[in-house]
Amino acid sequence: MSVKSRYEEAKAMYAAYGVDTDKAIEILKNVPVSVHCWQGDDVKGFDQDGPLTGGIQTTGNYPGKARTPEELMADMDKAMSLCPGKKKINVHACYAIFEDGEWVDRDKLEPKHFAKWVEFAKERNMGIDFNPTFFSSPKVKDGLTLSSPDKETRDFWIEHGKACIRISEYFAKETGIPCVMNIWTGDGYKDVPADRMGPRMRYKESIEAILAEPFDKNLVKPCVESKVFGIGVESFTAGSAEFTLTFAATHEGCLPLMDNGHYHPTEVVSDKIPALLCFFPELALHVTRGIRWDSDHVVVFDDETKEIAKEIVRNDALDRVYIALDFFDASINRVSAWANGIRSMEKALLNALVTPNAMLKDLQDNNEFTKLMSMQEEMKTMPFGDVWNYYCEECGVPSNWIEEIEVYEKEVLSKRV
Repeated sequence: MSVKSRYEEAKAMYAAYGVDTDKAIEILKNVPVSVHCWQGDDVKGFDQDGPLTGGIQTTGNYPGKARTPEELMADMDKAMSLCPGKKKINVHACYAIFEDGEWVDRDKLEPKHFAKWVEFAKERNMGIDFNPTFFSSPKVKDGLTLSSPDKETRDFWIEHGKACIRISEYFAKETGIPCVMNIWTGDGYKDVPADRMGPRMRYKESIEAILAEPFDKNLVKPCVESKVFGIGVESFTAGSAEFTLTFAATHEGCLPLMDNGHYHPTEVVSDKIPALLCFFPELALHVTRGIRWDSDHVVVFDDETKEIAKEIVRNDALDRVYIALDFFDASINRVSAWANGIRSMEKALLNALVTPNAMLKDLQDNNEFTKLMSMQEEMKTMPFGDVWNYYCEECGVPSNWIEEIEVYEKEVLSKRV
């Protein structure tokens, strides 16, 4: 039976529950998912030769890591070609591309250092999201950046943040698509601190100084991201959940960004999304998969990814939530990691779009919890795979995508030595 024939049968089954699968597919074709560049080279970047530091760790040494901007972009191209849907690209400041022997430190970065990323995005009709890089630098003093008690250190990183504001606006103007600029630092302490408020006040004032840089709020969407802890900062982080959420709530134009690996193991971001949508016109996500901690495993089609997508869709918030991916795994084929993560996010969104959300909500509002549970369980065995396969076919995505990655590894990645 053809993909189309199987889809028509599935379509009829979903229609019995009031779900229009054709409409779901058309909606999803226009929902951008931001694809992070740092999966392809283990968060190395191009602006320094030192180790990855700042509470982040990549494990594994699978062959074929991208070593140059050209290799990284080619790998991203390959991964995205195997995935349906609309994409953006997400770039960290450490991926500045210098030419003719030029190098500047992060406080002196300019739009010209990201011109090749703009060219790459525009050729593919994609927008660009951006992240200042507050790690893997000798200018990180004693593990601190924006919260450092050393004014010279703080000033350097404030200037870096301001430079990134200007670069973000450049991205938005060039692509015609707003740029989400996320501020996250690994600032914190390994052991119990004597002062928790002081670092947070310095952190607050530093972010305020960054956001004082003039920018068009329709073009640049600054965010603040929290974290529970990181490697080497197990006891205290300046940017806790309470800090970043309150900062965003009290600073106009600043969005909260939630990374679902950055909370306590029993917390779920899916529950936080509708809570924040009650108060914020927009919010941002970094979708990852934390195993016991913020391990940044590749996103898969698991329960929490599904629930995150459901909360966005059932609350009619596809135009209010900026979805980006954030994972890095060096133990497997990196292009495959990208493809699996992108496809899993797309699956979760499509699954949410073909869920009879209005019917389920009515059951809840009418206190029909027996039927609600039963219907939610019935939905789990609906022929979703047939809808997904048709969506991929509609988007021109090859069905033999895993074989394509194997060929790409043999012909391209294996030759990088």
